[in-house]
Amino acid sequence: MADEKPTPEIRLDQLTGLRTILSPARADRPFDFGGTATEENSEAREKCPFCEGREDRTPPETWADRPGGGPPDSPGWRARAVPNLYPALAQTDEGGDVEDEGVTPAGDPLRAASRGREPDLFKATVATGFHEVIVNSPKHHTSLGQLDDSELSAAVAGWRERMSAHGERAAYVQLILNEGKEAGASLEHSHAQLYALGFVPAQVARERERFISYNQHTMGGDLLAEIASEEVRRKERLVAIDDDALLICPWASRSPFELRIVPRQPAPSFERDGEVGVGMLRAALRALEARFGQVPQFNAWTITAPRGAEEFHWHLDLAPRIGIRAGFEMSTGVELNVFPPERAAAELREALGS
Repeated sequence: MADEKPTPEIRLDQLTGLRTILSPARADRPFDFGGTATEENSEAREKCPFCEGREDRTPPETWADRPGGGPPDSPGWRARAVPNLYPALAQTDEGGDVEDEGVTPAGDPLRAASRGREPDLFKATVATGFHEVIVNSPKHHTSLGQLDDSELSAAVAGWRERMSAHGERAAYVQLILNEGKEAGASLEHSHAQLYALGFVPAQVARERERFISYNQHTMGGDLLAEIASEEVRRKERLVAIDDDALLICPWASRSPFELRIVPRQPAPSFERDGEVGVGMLRAALRALEARFGQVPQFNAWTITAPRGAEEFHWHLDLAPRIGIRAGFEMSTGVELNVFPPERAAAELREALGS
């Protein structure tokens, strides 16, 4: 009798309420799950504006971790921030407030119409904010996985410093990493990007509302803390754990080998939680390198509390670029994952020798 194929499942992401379809039988299709690393290009290295000693090739720095002191835009730094040369937002002054038009009734024509006004279905407003690059190391590392422990700690501290600097003036601060060309990086030198936004993105707003609702319905419960506790108890999707945080493959993982770092003690803001999570970020990079022979190209991002949110719990997500997002996902907004998180977590634990 032929082996029965596993039954597809619909799973609900507990934090956003969004659906993922797990279809493990589709993993049997011809497909290379080996992942691809970011390969260094010698010509790109010679021209790289992010390397130490080439500070004059970037816009004037907005911040630097320069332990030995020295003037701005000089060598001797461990991490460094500069305005993005090609910003996605109309730059405000770094010290200025970010306009909040996008979250007011006037910013949504249908909401405005419900108040008796004529809807303007083609309304546009200026996308103001601040778009910044944080260079993770003065050395020409092409992947976060190439940083040693002290370099990684300095890079993450830089992310937190810059998020804090913008967080009081923006509705939401989004930090992302695109590592590798397939992940969207235009320069191979490892760097993060920070967007100080005048609105709270819809997916983050959904998460905020679900935290509030869960807190009210459970008389003070923290949604992500209770998910984390249950993940530790079940162990199926747990990859690693230390005193500060845990590393899991989320229940409704949207892509193969998606990873999530969750602090063990509830904390709303990533940027205000000290050094929590650095150890699990290192574990995530080591696990991926051990499983694939190299750290694949990946996207990573922080989800932190929007300005004024009282009930929230930050997390950091990392998604290797080893799956294909195709027409179904783009047309429905429903992710289709062919590699169950339980299997991914087991392989990553084995890779770590856990």
